[in-house]
Amino acid sequence: MLIPMRRAPIHRARPSAPAASDPPSSGQAAARPVLRARRIPWPTAALALLLVLLGMWMGHELMAPRSVVQRLSQDQLEEAMQSLWDKQSLPSRTRQAAAVIAPSVVRIHGMAPHPPTKSSSAAAKGNLGNKGAQASNPPADQAPLPDVEVGVGTGVVIKDDGTILTNLHVVQNSPRLKVTFFDGSESPAVVVAVHPHKDLAVIRASKLPDDLEPAVLAGAGDLRLGDEVVAVGFPYGIGPSVTSGVISGLGRSFRIRKDLAMEDLIQYDAATNPGNSGGPLVNLKGEVVGIVTAIFNPTEAGTFIGIGFATTMDSVGSAIGLPPF
Repeated sequence: MLIPMRRAPIHRARPSAPAASDPPSSGQAAARPVLRARRIPWPTAALALLLVLLGMWMGHELMAPRSVVQRLSQDQLEEAMQSLWDKQSLPSRTRQAAAVIAPSVVRIHGMAPHPPTKSSSAAAKGNLGNKGAQASNPPADQAPLPDVEVGVGTGVVIKDDGTILTNLHVVQNSPRLKVTFFDGSESPAVVVAVHPHKDLAVIRASKLPDDLEPAVLAGAGDLRLGDEVVAVGFPYGIGPSVTSGVISGLGRSFRIRKDLAMEDLIQYDAATNPGNSGGPLVNLKGEVVGIVTAIFNPTEAGTFIGIGFATTMDSVGSAIGLPPF
């Protein structure tokens, strides 16, 4: 007998949750919990984004090569320039000493009348046959010839009235004297005192420059062997010329001529030659510690071989009446 089958009712029943104590069957997967998204407040999200961007920027700055030149302020530029200026090498001490003494150094010209020319001699001889003519007078249409230089030496100004110190052998054979000052101006000069036993002479110029600067004089008491010294003068008329060296000896004796032996001299090795005589030997402060007087050369050449002698300012002062140093 046929038994009719019942059609299941057409509706969707809510599945019943299994009991907590009953484990799911092996053929049925465990039900997944439903997750609901939580919304993050926008200030927190913005702050997080800002932190991420800041971290990325800092990483870029740390890793990027430092090739960008920073802009300096005006104060920084001035400070950098001053630092560079301070690191520049200063002028040498020789240069500084020479600059101090230079305005006090003069060139001394020994002058003599120009020798008569052939034409003037012939005219003088022709006049001998004329009554009343004087052979010593040049022709009326001939201008007197200028003096000629017969010697050259160096001097140093020691007073602002134009008093100049030099060696006696620089001036003793010259009928007239002329000096050239630091600024190029010239003046006649006359001898006012001589001291043969010291080979010293004092002369005075009559026309003085406005900015005449007397030298500062110093005694030899503080000098030591090896101290640096500077000589300024006109060797062979060339100058002013500056040379430097050291003190090689103190209290030296030297025979300048057969009839003149000098004592208590400074021995130095700064190069000096004929024409330097009478010029200053100065320390690194530019103070005159001696007057260049002689050089030693065993040959007939008369040129410098490394040994020069200067009269101390102590000896000079006692000779010309300066107060002791």
